[in-house]
Amino acid sequence: MAELLPETFRDGVIETTTETRYNQLADQLAEAIARGTLLPGSRLPSVRRSAEIYQVSINTVVAAYRRLEDRGLIEARPQSGFYVSNALPVLESRVEEHSLAASPADEVLELIDTVFAAQTNPAYTNISLACPQTTDFYPGGKLGRIMSSLLRRQPQLISQYALPPGNLHLRQQIARRSMSLGMMLEPTDITLTHGCMEALQLALRVTTQPGDSVGLETPTYFFLLPLLASLGLKAVEIPTDPQNGLSLDALELMLDEKRLNAVIAMPTAQNPMGFTMPLAAKKRLARLMNDHRVPLIEDGLYAEIQFGPTLSPAVKSFDKNGWVIFCTSFTKTLAPDFRIGWVAGGRFSEQLRQLKAVSSMSESALLSETLAVFLESGGFDHHLRTLRRRYAALVDEAKSLIMRYFPQGTRATQPQGGFVFWVDFPASVDTVKLFELLLKEKICMTPGTLYSPSGRYRNALRLSCCYPFNARYTDALARVGRQACEMSGLPPGIVTQAAE
Repeated sequence: MAELLPETFRDGVIETTTETRYNQLADQLAEAIARGTLLPGSRLPSVRRSAEIYQVSINTVVAAYRRLEDRGLIEARPQSGFYVSNALPVLESRVEEHSLAASPADEVLELIDTVFAAQTNPAYTNISLACPQTTDFYPGGKLGRIMSSLLRRQPQLISQYALPPGNLHLRQQIARRSMSLGMMLEPTDITLTHGCMEALQLALRVTTQPGDSVGLETPTYFFLLPLLASLGLKAVEIPTDPQNGLSLDALELMLDEKRLNAVIAMPTAQNPMGFTMPLAAKKRLARLMNDHRVPLIEDGLYAEIQFGPTLSPAVKSFDKNGWVIFCTSFTKTLAPDFRIGWVAGGRFSEQLRQLKAVSSMSESALLSETLAVFLESGGFDHHLRTLRRRYAALVDEAKSLIMRYFPQGTRATQPQGGFVFWVDFPASVDTVKLFELLLKEKICMTPGTLYSPSGRYRNALRLSCCYPFNARYTDALARVGRQACEMSGLPPGIVTQAAE
């Protein structure tokens, strides 16, 4: 990438004292980053070259670069040099008030309906829907060839009912794959479902009754709120750290006080924040639920889309007495239209199987067998490796655009998997009003209030990165930034707290 020319820096004038020299050089570089002159990922001049350009000592440049590193604006790459950082200022831990059990607020449920209607309208540019919209995110061609072959060789599949718990071949493959997340399951532990939402619904129905209280992360996946409301359940928001997940101290207190009948959590690649709970926290969470004999419904929808070299295990892998119910599906990774999910119910397995039978009966034998063959062939593992790299790159690209277009003071979570993350604007930005403004331009984003049953997070939004970054998408993201800048009165260009 092209190096920054000296005229970008106020004609290259550097004051005389050493401290002023490196501070001024650091501030000028920070300003260039904020203006977008130096883009995220671009290479800075070498230390020696910068010393020549600005006519200062090498030590002055080193001190300036070190200051920029401390502010999170640049990063050193071994044997490569210094680059403008792709890392957004991190959303810090916050102290949340303890929540009372209550039904999700009507205004939150109404807003969810409004957002969902816009999300599913093809005329809108959508930066929020967590559903990849193009075929290249899925191995559709390979699945189609497997299905065609199965129909030729086993035409009877389309005339069979795969009664609960579902296709044995697929359940065998799921049990085998579950070992990668630390779980040791038998096919008999698994019931196939119509996507992850049905798995979650069945899990709630076997563990609660109307009027019960269910603990939730905050913010949480917003479609859990109408689900709870439809079952007559009350929500209790549990303080949740943007990096480490559920506050286990707060959860333990609630369990001691017997305030919860069940808990729903997404400990790995959480939606909407993207965190993965540390291993010790996952072990403690499993222990708490087993000790208090309260079911944990673990949503593992993104658990196999982790960015690290090794997969963090599921909380279910530390479950001793069957109090953790693991729910997931193949909709985000393989085939949304197949609508095949699964649940490992622990001590509730037989109840789940029976409820599935009277709820929606069975899943497609043909589609289930198609997935089983694909999993057995090793095709899924290859596909996942590609998908993880792609989503990690798209998240980085989205961060670069945010750093360029969103107002100063914006912060974000640092996702460890999946393709969504959480953005906090300065307090003066009302994302519900921002949503309404952008709808007039046929741009859809999701306000933070959707992710809280009590309507918190008025200045936040969830961003989804499961779309090709074409001109339509990047222009929409830039427009969100410009509207937020107008609303806040702040200029674009992310600046860390240390730089202010």
